[in-house]
Amino acid sequence: MLTSITEGFLCCLLGKSPNAVGPLDSLDHGDGFTFLEVKPGRILRVRHNVPKNRPEFPQGQPQNQDEDEGKSSRGTVRCKRRITLYRNGQLLIENLGDSTTPERQNPESSELETPDPAGIPTPGKRRKRKPKKVVTVDCQKRITSCKGSHGDVVLFFIHGVGGSLDIWKEQLEFFSGLGYEVVAPDLAGHGCSSAPPVAAAYTFYALAEDMRAVFKRYAKKRNILIGHSYGVSFCTFLAHEYPQLVHKVIMINGGGPTALEPSLCSIFNLPPCVLHCLSPCLAWSFLKAGFARQGAKEKQLLKEGNAFNVSSFVLRATMSGQYWPEGDELYHAELAVPVLLVHGMHDKFVPVEEDQRMAEILLIAFLKVIDEGSHMVMLECPDTVNTLLHEFVLWEPD
Repeated sequence: MLTSITEGFLCCLLGKSPNAVGPLDSLDHGDGFTFLEVKPGRILRVRHNVPKNRPEFPQGQPQNQDEDEGKSSRGTVRCKRRITLYRNGQLLIENLGDSTTPERQNPESSELETPDPAGIPTPGKRRKRKPKKVVTVDCQKRITSCKGSHGDVVLFFIHGVGGSLDIWKEQLEFFSGLGYEVVAPDLAGHGCSSAPPVAAAYTFYALAEDMRAVFKRYAKKRNILIGHSYGVSFCTFLAHEYPQLVHKVIMINGGGPTALEPSLCSIFNLPPCVLHCLSPCLAWSFLKAGFARQGAKEKQLLKEGNAFNVSSFVLRATMSGQYWPEGDELYHAELAVPVLLVHGMHDKFVPVEEDQRMAEILLIAFLKVIDEGSHMVMLECPDTVNTLLHEFVLWEPD
């Protein structure tokens, strides 16, 4: 801790950002890892495992149904809903169709008492409030069981702030062992990816474009996105951008369907040198809030997962760059892809109420709460998480 304080004090005096650029030169390709250059000088480490003796399938192909699938209606879901956004931010969602009943998220939002011409309210006189925006979602989606033996299935794992692809170690080994093709990148500045020395490289849009490049590079016919915390936002972005290619989405402790906006009173607005001085305290706080228990096992998991091991510059820039005004409730309500929500009950970063609201807004969503888990539930309860994820991957509606 004394070393961190000394280094931070020197950084303040010299005006430098500690560890602004990651040591990429000493890294080699191999052992399932590759380095993908998404932009000139912007290189991401990617874990890409392809099972042996597995039939190849062209990457990035549109999701056209096979001939045998087209003959059967099994697994076909009709998605039809009307979403009305009012000027006060309230949302009215109506699920349209013969078998569904309109669902009103805010029953009182469609009507408003208005005054008469003389300025005196007239009891019983009401008119419909003019909506700000009306969106109609009408599509037919085929949801099938994704088995590991299928050469057209890819699982993408996206971590959150301060993490790395190593937090998915148990999941990557589990699904690779079952014959699935898995892809897991390190975000810029995280893990072993390059760390540009400019704050603009860590905005939501910059990181989202990185994930788009990774997705386009490895996507096949049926792609399943798994995100944790901040990584859930990138999964939502990709599902919205590529509805025909994204087959299912899994959100782990991702929070509510709200637009992202950095907090003005956050500790992460402090100068990088100050954050570097406070890094031991921040790591301890993360361990305390991220795990239901704080024993030697949890400390070892945090170390093996390479979590919260980023420079203070990258941490500050990533937290300050979480600006995504489009990602509001309306944006999420437009998604017509099945979503599994996994929440650790003891999560101190994301309240369970936020995931409950997400389940209400999404069209096809299932919420699973793990009682003994917290924010890093994939490290705390790997067997439980793997079972839930695998069941959802194999799920096929009647």
